[in-house]
Order: sequence, then C-alpha cells, then structure tokens
Amino acid sequence: MDKPLIVQTIQLALTPVFMLVAIGNIMNILSSRLARIVDRSRVLQTMHPETSGPEHDAVVREIRLVARRIHLIGRAFLLLVTAGLCVGVTVVLLFVEDMAGVDLKPLVSITFVASLALLIGALLLFLRETREATAALRIPETYLELERKL
Repeated sequence: MDKPLIVQTIQLALTPVFMLVAIGNIMNILSSRLARIVDRSRVLQTMHPETSGPEHDAVVREIRLVARRIHLIGRAFLLLVTAGLCVGVTVVLLFVEDMAGVDLKPLVSITFVASLALLIGALLLFLRETREATAALRIPETYLELERKL
C-alpha cells in the first residue's frame, strides 16, 4: 500500500468524521431537551387526575404538546443515528476503495449525500420542535401589563 495514498484517504475521511462530531453534538442537545420534556410530562401526569374544569383542559393541552415534542425529538434521533451510520459507511468505503483498489466513488457519494439529507431532515425536526416549544411559552399579555409605563 502506498503511504501517500493512505494519508490522502485519511484526509478525505476527516470531513465525514467532523460531520459525526456535529451529529453527536446535536444528539447531546436533543437528549437534554428530551430529559426536560420527560420531567415536565411526569409533573403533568401527576397533575392530570387532580385537576378539573378549565385547569384540567390546560393540563391536557400541555400533555398533548409534550407528546408531540417527544415524538419530534424521537424522529430527529432516528434520522441522526441513521445519518451517523451513513457517515460510518462512507468512511469504511473510502478505506475499502483505497485498500482494494476498487472504484467506489459513486457509492461513497451516495452514502455521503444520504447522510447530509438525513442530517438536514433531523435539523428540520429540531427546528419544528423548538418552534412548538416557543409557541407554547408565549407570555400572556395580562402579565406584561403593557398599559403601565415602566
């Protein structure tokens, strides 16, 4: 095996590896968000049987929102893990191509583009989840006391 060729292959493999780091960081962020959402869902589930009337309706609405957010994060995780697997396959294919002397460039391109598409999909789900979270956190105008000059 030619030493400069393996060095070049390692250099080529660095881009997908940086992408793996990014995927890992996004998964870490999603894990933190999911943990907070699960904690909130547990609080809401204990409140559910203890409430009635409009207060109960508000709890049910929030439970539904929490369930949607959990679903979105779960789907984002699925896409991120699949993207990470595609990145891993891309790196393996780069080395197999180098070691076996087989032209795998079309397959490498497909796996890398697939990983990018999956990452984009996961980021869109993450965006949707954060939009739902911020929409639910709107402060009612009555608390803002906009009529007062402060």
